[in-house]
Amino acid sequence: MGWVKSLLIAFVLWFFIQAFLVKSFRIISDSMEPTFLVSDLLFINKAVYGATVPFTRIRTPAFRDPEVGGLIVLRGIEEPILTIVKRVIGTAGDTLELRSDSLFRNGRYVPEPNAQHVNPLAQMDQNQRLRTRNWQLPHLVDGVDKSSYLPDLRNWGPMVVPDGHLFTMGDNRDESYDGRHWGFLPRENVVGKVLIIYWSYDANHWRPLRFLTAPRFNRLLRRPR
Repeated sequence: MGWVKSLLIAFVLWFFIQAFLVKSFRIISDSMEPTFLVSDLLFINKAVYGATVPFTRIRTPAFRDPEVGGLIVLRGIEEPILTIVKRVIGTAGDTLELRSDSLFRNGRYVPEPNAQHVNPLAQMDQNQRLRTRNWQLPHLVDGVDKSSYLPDLRNWGPMVVPDGHLFTMGDNRDESYDGRHWGFLPRENVVGKVLIIYWSYDANHWRPLRFLTAPRFNRLLRRPR
């Protein structure tokens, strides 16, 4: 029965590591290109921002809070069972504005070398613009004409990130469903910090068993920024 005990110990260790320390994550959409490609496999650090105790809402103490520019995995706002990766654009107290795809934080222009714009015709439909307007209105700075305010994918704000929240967007701006659509991210929705791309493969390759036969060797062990 020694092997049963060994398996049990291994399972407990695996469960502990996955729940509280380091977890694997797979990219399933193009919303973060070019930083992440579909079928990049990541390790994320769950301990640094505080991990959620399984089957509870209790969180372990955090070593620090997410920082502007950081890459995080988060639980979705509209679909809490969905975990996605986004970039932190602003933290609590920051004033954010987008003018013709140019980001301004606290009144200063912010260069975004990782942002990608591939579809200049992409836009929100009218219903989405109205929904975005509704969640943004309470957070707009004084001086904005709220009666005529109607944000879109490339122009919104200035607005202030409320306490206990972050604002996140995808790097592939024209193809990312992100904070511009569903609003501010509660701090407790942060799952972890991206550490490294440990494996990557081309899911559309013609070869079978693509995980093994179509690796992207140039992406292995890359620390994304």
